[in-house]
Amino acid sequence: MINFAIIGCGRIAKRHAELLGTGQITGARLVAVCDIDSTRAQAFAERFGVPGFTSISEMLTAPGIDAVAVLTPSGMHAEHAIMAANAGKHVVVEKPMALRLEDADAMIAAADRNKVRLLVVKQNRFNVPVVKAYEALSAGRFGQLVLGTVRVRWCRDQGYYAQDAWRGTFAQDGGVIANQASHHVDMLGWFMGPVESIHARGVRALVDIEAEDTCVATVKFRSGAVGVIEATNATRPKDLEGSLSILGSGGTVEIGGFAVNKIRHWNFVAPREEDAEVMDRFSVNPPNVYGFGHQAYYEHVVAVLEGREKALVDGHEGRASLELVAALYESMASGLEVSLPLKTEHSRLGRA
Repeated sequence: MINFAIIGCGRIAKRHAELLGTGQITGARLVAVCDIDSTRAQAFAERFGVPGFTSISEMLTAPGIDAVAVLTPSGMHAEHAIMAANAGKHVVVEKPMALRLEDADAMIAAADRNKVRLLVVKQNRFNVPVVKAYEALSAGRFGQLVLGTVRVRWCRDQGYYAQDAWRGTFAQDGGVIANQASHHVDMLGWFMGPVESIHARGVRALVDIEAEDTCVATVKFRSGAVGVIEATNATRPKDLEGSLSILGSGGTVEIGGFAVNKIRHWNFVAPREEDAEVMDRFSVNPPNVYGFGHQAYYEHVVAVLEGREKALVDGHEGRASLELVAALYESMASGLEVSLPLKTEHSRLGRA
């Protein structure tokens, strides 16, 4: 049994705690929670019958903790992950793993130094439609990749940002790209391969925050393929979609739904018998989009920590995903096309 503690009892922590604290993940359980807000910490502690702490240092000295889920604001991830690693705990950190590449490097170094695992939450990679599409990619069915696109059309109004002072700030959060669309940017890079350059434009359309609530970008991949990123929190009055499209010489797949959880199109130049099964059995996630993705993710984490599987998103893979996010902010800040590997000069992401 792997004993998990949670740092940060905010919005996203509810999903993690429900899974770990109610026996839904075989081989894992919740044993402690921590938040600087004593009311939040106590509420989680009472709900799941575990000790609640307001001091990370104090919690990390408590006996019986094997791994820590870092669920604090993005700008705090590095500090808290490094504290956990230095205490000899495996680290699971929510997306994005950090806001600055130098912080990601420090997290990786701390995990290596302390001989613990560093794993980054990318639960949408475990959505059934995404898994089937990546299997098709690995089998070469797309042929020459031509175009990859992601669209995030969600609703986050001023009330959402007013929940916490850190929301929408460059130092602790970023805007729609760093927060809501980071999963989709990750999948675009995962499917389409290494990025050569990015050109982005961001605006604050409907909310009063430091960072952007809307961004569009074009991407050039090293393979010669191109990509488009469209992300906004300014969809009104409610969420519309989170989608991924992959187009190649051998076929086209579009995965839509609220969070890349439903296959809209599955068409290949050379059809196979299993294509009908994909649409019949695997085109839609099981009920509860978020719950399914996080559950499959934690089952994977347990398998990794037990040595049964290779990590799908370790610190290095998480850093590669973060570099795309950081490049988008560098381009938005400079107004220029940005090449990778990235050299940050203008971006405020992760900085006061």
